Amino acid sequence: PVTGTPAAAGRGAPPLRVAHVDAETGFSGGEVQVFLLVEGLRAAGHRPLLVVPPGSRAAAEARARGLEHAEVPMRNDLDLRAVGRLARVFRERGVELVHGHTGRATWLGALAARRAGVPAVSTRRMDREVKRGLRNRWLYGSLLARTAAISPAVAECLRAGGVDPARVELIWSTVDPRRLEAARPRGDVRAELGVGEGQVLVLAVGALHARKGFDVLLAACGGLPAFAPADGADPRAVLRIAGDGPERAALEAAARARGLDPAAVLLGSRADVPDLLAAADVFAMPSRREGLGIAALEAMGHGRAIVASGVGGLGEAVLDGVTGLLVPPAAVEPLAAALARLVDDAELRARLGAAGPRRVAEAFLPDRMVAAYTDLYRRVLGRATPAGTAGGNPAAEVAGDPGR
Repeated sequence: PVTGTPAAAGRGAPPLRVAHVDAETGFSGGEVQVFLLVEGLRAAGHRPLLVVPPGSRAAAEARARGLEHAEVPMRNDLDLRAVGRLARVFRERGVELVHGHTGRATWLGALAARRAGVPAVSTRRMDREVKRGLRNRWLYGSLLARTAAISPAVAECLRAGGVDPARVELIWSTVDPRRLEAARPRGDVRAELGVGEGQVLVLAVGALHARKGFDVLLAACGGLPAFAPADGADPRAVLRIAGDGPERAALEAAARARGLDPAAVLLGSRADVPDLLAAADVFAMPSRREGLGIAALEAMGHGRAIVASGVGGLGEAVLDGVTGLLVPPAAVEPLAAALARLVDDAELRARLGAAGPRRVAEAFLPDRMVAAYTDLYRRVLGRATPAGTAGGNPAAEVAGDPGR
C-alpha cells in the first residue's frame, strides 16, 4: 500500500484561519475528504475551524479527534437564521476565509461569508449538471472567489453550467493511507467470504443505488461461465458486493435470476473494506456516473487490478491498460469481456495491480491536496506562497486546461 503524510506549511508563512462548512448530518466519502484536509492543515501548522450541524456524525468525529469546531443548524437552503449564525461564528472566531464543502454548506456559507466581510471558496464533488440561473450565476460568479472541482469531469460540468473557467480549479480528492491497512490476513478474510482455493475474487464496494451500476455488473457476471458454470461445477470466479442501499433487494433477486447463487453475494455494509481489498483479486466499479470514485483509488492503492466504467473522474483516475480496464457505462458485453480477461489472465492482473500504488502516489495522496488548497487559500487572500516553502500547487490545475 501507498503511504504519505501531510505537507508542512513552511516557515515564514502565517497560519491560515479557514472555516470549513459541511451541512451533512451523515458521514460519507465527502466528509472523509473534509477531515483529511482539516487534519492535514492542522498538522501543517494552520488553524482550521470545522462548522457542522449539531448531532451530526462530523460533530462527533471532530470531538473525538480534538478538532476545533462549531455546531450550527443548517436546515435548508433558505435558512436565513443559519446565515446569521454562521456569520457570527466567522467574526467571533477570527475566520479570514470560508470553504464550503457541500451544496447547502456552500450556499449558506458563502452568504454568511459575504455578511462577515471575508472571501469564500467551495469544493464541488458531484458530476451532475450545474443549472444555469440567477442563483448559480450569483453564487459562482460573485459570492465565491474560486470553486475547486475534484476531477476534470466535475470541472467540465461547472464550465458547461456557465461558470467562468478562470474561477474553476482542479484539485483531486485523495486516498487516506491509513484506510489502506488491512487488519486481518488475506487468507482468513477469503475463507470468511467463502472464496475457495484458486478462485478469483471480484470485489465491488459502494452504495446500492442505480447510478453505481451493480445491476450491470451482475448481468455481466451472469453471462460468464467462470461465474455461472453450466455443468454445476464450482465457479472459477466469485463476486462480492459490499454496501447497502435501496437497490439491495432488486440486486439480490437479479443475482438469483441469473444463476449467480452462490457465486455472487451482497455483503451489506462493511467496516472492514481494507481487509476486503486485501483479499480481492479484481476490483469492479461499473458506475453509470461518478465524480471521481474514491473506492477505486483505494483499490489501486492496494495493488488491485481495476475494471471500471470510463465515466466522470473515474475514467480519468483509472488509466486504461495501465492500472485497469475501462469500459463504456451500462454496457454488459464490454464489461463481461473485461472481466473474462482479468479472470483468465493472472499475469495481466498482476501487471495492472502493480501500477496502482504508483498512480495513487503520483496524484492522490493527502499531502498534495493539502498543499493545493493551501496555495489556493493564499492566492484568494492575496498572499503569495513564500519561496522555498512547501504549499505549492502540485495537485491543482486551472480547470480550463486540466491535462493528465
